[in-house]
Amino acid sequence: MGELRAAPVNPSAATTMAGRSVIVVMPGGVDDPSAPSGGNTYDRRVCRDLPRIGWQVHEYAVAGTWPQPRATARAELARILRESADGAVVLLDGLVACAVPDIVVPEAERLRLVVLVHLPLGDETGLTPAMAAALNAGEHRTLQAAAAVVATSGWAADRLVAHHGLDPGRVHVAAPGADTAPLATGTDRVPSLLCVASVTPRKGHLQLVESLAAVADLPWNCVCVGGLGQDPGYVTRLRELIERCGLGDRVHLVGPRTGTELNASYAAADLLLLASHAETYGMVATEALAHGVPVLATAVGGLPEAVGHEPDKGVPGFLVPPQDPAAFASALRLWLGEPDERRRSKEAALARRTALAGWDTTSRSLAAVLEQLRKESQEAA
Repeated sequence: MGELRAAPVNPSAATTMAGRSVIVVMPGGVDDPSAPSGGNTYDRRVCRDLPRIGWQVHEYAVAGTWPQPRATARAELARILRESADGAVVLLDGLVACAVPDIVVPEAERLRLVVLVHLPLGDETGLTPAMAAALNAGEHRTLQAAAAVVATSGWAADRLVAHHGLDPGRVHVAAPGADTAPLATGTDRVPSLLCVASVTPRKGHLQLVESLAAVADLPWNCVCVGGLGQDPGYVTRLRELIERCGLGDRVHLVGPRTGTELNASYAAADLLLLASHAETYGMVATEALAHGVPVLATAVGGLPEAVGHEPDKGVPGFLVPPQDPAAFASALRLWLGEPDERRRSKEAALARRTALAGWDTTSRSLAAVLEQLRKESQEAA
């Protein structure tokens, strides 16, 4: 069942209260420490920060196997929307909204629906062609009906407009923020490499290990932080590859970490590695940069936006083609073997660190979209 996390007020009453009010609907695993994700972090942060700029937030986390929910989850979402007052502003996580257009689209005529797209559903790896086509079709119907769509990068916004034929005026960008963090201390001798990503095919861990094997003649250690429960078969293949490459004592799968434990991982790192096949943005890149840690990542989706580019120092690390272990290994070998390149990437990361936008910018960008719809609702009343 959905879980109400704000003050004990039903959504119908919410719109009658003074000031600005938004109903936020998220997947039920948003607070699951065993499966942290950028989308969950984003949802939690905006729910926490919107009240600081004058918004009443009424949260619902709907348990279910999104984006393929069972009947109980579908019924709970339908109830929340049905009981929302006419003209209410409702912010829906795209993982929930785009999976069930038959529930969401009929409510779009009387509610002001905003869909927050963290990752286009069809972009997830490991889907059969039929599953990807069905998810894409549902996303298309939902986004076409929404009053507004919020993407987490400029790349994602352009992709949604082009792919689904959306009116560009209804598609907005609210990129994730980054918290100011202490500078990483890193290591003095053997370089410490860090990967922060759930162990799933989309994050490219198999290709990452292939790249690491290609530089096994150089000194380094790598810690892979991320959930191990989403695709057990892929995790098994990854462990087998690590052992086959003789890297069992150098590549460590440590499972998910959050909060102070995750911050400690960044603090001990010299370089972040991200070999993703698809990314709408790539929050872990900005989290690393907030600690002054340079990034070696694939130039896919919104990742180049997250990594950034400093006019005087260039990219704070490296961007290489996706699914190209040789290119990834070549960049890694350059960084490991050339002190001047390590120095340049570190200086660029420090410059990028001071230029990162905070979460207050994210929340204000999102609030501007919500305010526009609130005013439209008042004018139509």
